[in-house]
Amino acid sequence: MADCIFCKIAAKEIPSNFVYEDDLVAAFKDTNPQAPVHVLIIPKKHVKSLLELDGSDKELTAHIFCEVIPKIAAELGVAESGFRLVANTGKDGQQTVEHLHFHLIGGRSLTWPPG
Repeated sequence: MADCIFCKIAAKEIPSNFVYEDDLVAAFKDTNPQAPVHVLIIPKKHVKSLLELDGSDKELTAHIFCEVIPKIAAELGVAESGFRLVANTGKDGQQTVEHLHFHLIGGRSLTWPPG
């Protein structure tokens, strides 16, 4: 999508601090981190939110959850201690960028509710 900031980051039109990239997914450090580790994981394909995923996205979602997230968590040193994975969805869910993205947050003891 032409005016989507995450599409522009994935296309490297906007510089970002990438921690992972492959043909389907990009992951980069959040510009406003809420913990020592705060990475955004996005599909390169523009998907507005979790609610837009459909049957054709099974390979993509399996890749993100079964391969990308565990790899990034291990490489950033939070796989053993634990981390939080968040996907804000819609206005009331505080989704501020209309491109599916997952926040991988860790590197310290996290409180609940988040804050």
